[in-house]
Amino acid sequence: MGEVVMRKGFGLFILSAAALTIGVGAIAAGETTMTDTKQPQASANVLAGAGTQDAVDLGHGIYMSRDVTNLYLVATDDGSLLISTGIVYSAKENKRRIDALNKGPLRRIIFTQSHEDHIGGWNAFSGPDVETIAQKNFGFTRQYFTDLKPAMARRSRRLWASTLPQNVVENVAPVITTSFDDNYAFEQGGRRFELYSVRGGETTDSLIVWMPTEKIAFTGNMMGPIFGHVPNLYTLRGDRIRYVQWYLDSVQRLIDLNPETLITGHGEPIVGADNIRTQLTKVRDAVQYIRNATFAGMNEGKDVWTLMREVQLPPHLQIGQGHGKVSWIVRAIWEEHLGWFRFESSTELYATPVQAVMPDFVEMAGGAGPVLARGRAYLEADDPLKALHLAEAVLTTDAAKRDALTIQRDATQMLLDQSGRTNFSEVRWLEADLARIDALLAAQ
Repeated sequence: MGEVVMRKGFGLFILSAAALTIGVGAIAAGETTMTDTKQPQASANVLAGAGTQDAVDLGHGIYMSRDVTNLYLVATDDGSLLISTGIVYSAKENKRRIDALNKGPLRRIIFTQSHEDHIGGWNAFSGPDVETIAQKNFGFTRQYFTDLKPAMARRSRRLWASTLPQNVVENVAPVITTSFDDNYAFEQGGRRFELYSVRGGETTDSLIVWMPTEKIAFTGNMMGPIFGHVPNLYTLRGDRIRYVQWYLDSVQRLIDLNPETLITGHGEPIVGADNIRTQLTKVRDAVQYIRNATFAGMNEGKDVWTLMREVQLPPHLQIGQGHGKVSWIVRAIWEEHLGWFRFESSTELYATPVQAVMPDFVEMAGGAGPVLARGRAYLEADDPLKALHLAEAVLTTDAAKRDALTIQRDATQMLLDQSGRTNFSEVRWLEADLARIDALLAAQ
């Protein structure tokens, strides 16, 4: 058993409403069928727990309350324990559902990670006799979010406002009473629970709750919100990079447990040891392939943009890209190992971006007219990215120029259409940018 650190009263602070948007991952069940085919799969379960509904009996004395991230109550002969506590604005309803089960006093709360949709309801469930357990990096991770809460909140709301429109309220942060490093085990009411650190999950304090007798693993969002998909090693909203080797090690740790039932943060349990092992192995091997191909390209001297285009999964390792994308993982791996300086230009070392000279290029091209004409030609040739570059060059000279905004909007719409609307973050970003451009055009 790993060393157990007891820290009463750890980290009690108030998070502002802005901070409550931090860390809310894209949400979905791995096999959910969307009724709205224009929306990415990861939108499916965002509001699955909305309204008044009952907790779901999963068998083995385990009950699920659907939320932005699901809560799981495990009943024992000596009261119950709760895995995750959901998001703050669902706390009252989640508490009602859990209380209705009448499974004895709550003895423990376990956090599988420190994102707000996993911990926000803590204050509704905790009490003087309730032990709260987390991996030892919980405080470090929460402090990171707190120190950057204005910046992170702005970015999160840009992505999430259309999906999670609820207003959040001031929230009391959890008081962690027990923390551990690598592993920790206990028994409650005749049932054994083992906790294992998986720092390659969505946060460095991610953990697995393992019930060895039942061979059930609770993974939270260790593998992301969509089981069996490409992970996000870096999120668009901004988050600590999830290191590729840590991710691979974490998936392997889960494989080695050989679970017969996998209960993630979203959707229905995944069942069958062979099925679970097959899917976990495919994800592990796909990410390992991306890592190796990116390393090989870096060693050959290829630039990051080339590798983002070239690295593709072979047919036998094709997995979904509803959360992360292969090209994004390539860039995350590149920057994790070689950093932000790409050895392409001395300008990378200094604080003058290329946008500073864009007005000069536009002027030398003969003004906005010829530049935008070329941009429109790129659109007609189905090349929206080059069109977008040119429109944005003109916007450095006149931020309200209607023709440039129109091309920017058309290029963004084309990118959205070409995306297939499968990746949650990509879709939400492009939709948000379309709304921004539409607002500017409407104001003219």
